Amino acid sequence: MSGVISVAESDPGWARRFEGLRQEYAAAMEAAGVPVVALEHVGSTAVPGLAAKPIIDCDIVVAEPDVIAASETLVALGFTALGQLGIPSRWAFKEPERLAGTNTYVVIEGSLSLRNHLAVRNILRADSELREEYGGVKRRVAAVADNIDEYGQGKSAMIQRILTAAGLTNEEMASIEANQVPSHEDHPR
Repeated sequence: MSGVISVAESDPGWARRFEGLRQEYAAAMEAAGVPVVALEHVGSTAVPGLAAKPIIDCDIVVAEPDVIAASETLVALGFTALGQLGIPSRWAFKEPERLAGTNTYVVIEGSLSLRNHLAVRNILRADSELREEYGGVKRRVAAVADNIDEYGQGKSAMIQRILTAAGLTNEEMASIEANQVPSHEDHPR
């Protein structure tokens, strides 16, 4: 059953889709009185020219005291809270059907989880050679992976190279690598 992961060529529509999410989330957080530090388009769809699974990833960045209020606001929009899923300072949510094809996270300002997301995005936007190499890795791994967990594992070495190029320290990369993320089989999202 190899090749169950779909990696698409870069699509300018991804930025427009994120903008729609950004506007919806900003309005909901403002209406709920939740101060938001930033709404960040992260993941591969945030990198023009990079092949990606066509899923829009959004980090809602808040100060630590505002995590609960931001999470409650997403639940009121129809999301299901999934918890940290093994990644400190980042809370994941299962999207409602109307927002299928998105991943939304509440992330603490300044956290390693946020720095990881931004470092990958920013270095891939800036370094065309690394971006092309990563796109090739994604296509090759997607063609043989039996599931999303294998896909993630197959990209791991390349992600470590990207994080090194982005300037994360060995200690930070070891911390990221040590995260105990449950398999999608054990914890469907």
